[in-house]
Amino acid sequence: MRRREPPAEGLPDDPFAGEQFIRVVGKRKRPSVGAPPTPEARRDMDALQGAGMSAPKGVFRYGSHEDANRDREKWLSESMARRRS
Repeated sequence: MRRREPPAEGLPDDPFAGEQFIRVVGKRKRPSVGAPPTPEARRDMDALQGAGMSAPKGVFRYGSHEDANRDREKWLSESMARRRS
């Protein structure tokens, strides 16, 4: 497989991985490192946090995908029931 070389100019380096982008898809600007989230992003994060749709904390090991899916569906249904009450 032939490796694509990035263009010489115009594309920024990734500050997190230290790699140069080969191409950029989309127009959204990446926030600078260490910058606080915008008010819109903060509002969205707060709304998602209040939704309560999350798994318990911890590391879970499963013998199969079916076991993992069963737990995920159980947690989802429990959170939906909590939200309705």
